[in-house]
Amino acid sequence: MSSAPNHAHELGEFLKARRAQLTPRDVGLSDGGSLRKVAGLRREEVAQLAAISVDYLTRLEQGRVPASVSVLTTLARALRLDDDQQTYLYALVGKTPTRPRRRRTQRLRPAMRRLLDQLTDAPAFVLGRRMDILAWNESAVALYTDFAQIPANRRNYVRLLFTDPGFRALHAEWEHDAHTVVAALRMEAAKEPDDPELAVLVGELAVQDPDFRTWWAIHEVAGTSYGIKHYRHPLVGDLTLDCDTWNSPDDSGQRLMVLTAEPGTPSHEALRILSSWAAPALPSNAAGSVEA
Repeated sequence: MSSAPNHAHELGEFLKARRAQLTPRDVGLSDGGSLRKVAGLRREEVAQLAAISVDYLTRLEQGRVPASVSVLTTLARALRLDDDQQTYLYALVGKTPTRPRRRRTQRLRPAMRRLLDQLTDAPAFVLGRRMDILAWNESAVALYTDFAQIPANRRNYVRLLFTDPGFRALHAEWEHDAHTVVAALRMEAAKEPDDPELAVLVGELAVQDPDFRTWWAIHEVAGTSYGIKHYRHPLVGDLTLDCDTWNSPDDSGQRLMVLTAEPGTPSHEALRILSSWAAPALPSNAAGSVEA
């Protein structure tokens, strides 16, 4: 920690100025099409993007409270500060930024790849940290969507469930499934409390979706080992599928999620039809690795 003075007023002015320079589009948000009363981002939007309370951000901007290194880190990311701006931010409060711990690249384990290749009739994909979708098979494409068309840094199960209209409409019991996945993401947050990418994901979804904001605030937690999912597919109609998830035995945090149906049921026949339509000539995944 340096001996520089704590310029609380200057810090507040800098935060407000940077907030005014950004538009919702700059940080991946919708402006709702309405006339905005303030230039740039609203205080509520920045607070949610940084996963801090509006009251705390207000006091920071008014120079009434000190800022910790962890809060400065999330604010720097939320406000899209470049290297010089981050240096200035920390200098204002007399702190030395903690060098970010280089997070391991999420690389698909070869064993997971083989499992996907061998699961030809059951939709399956591999989830990484934060429920990032690392890999999938063609049956998953037929059931859900063409994941290869989604940018890797946006290819996240929770984000798709809340922001992609087609992905959302597929879930016949969307409210139940979405509530459950938020509770599972809470469990992820307990494992990686300092994950800046998780903070960005939570902040983005909290701004965009009131249901996510409400469910995240109640701090429910849940695992994701098994369950039943109900889908309403535009081509084959309603499906009732068993959803099972297996954790990788190493410390990669990767999980294999597989969807199956009871043999002889209409859902089993629907899956068979979907699998027959899947493109067999393509490999089981377009990704292979995703930056943390």
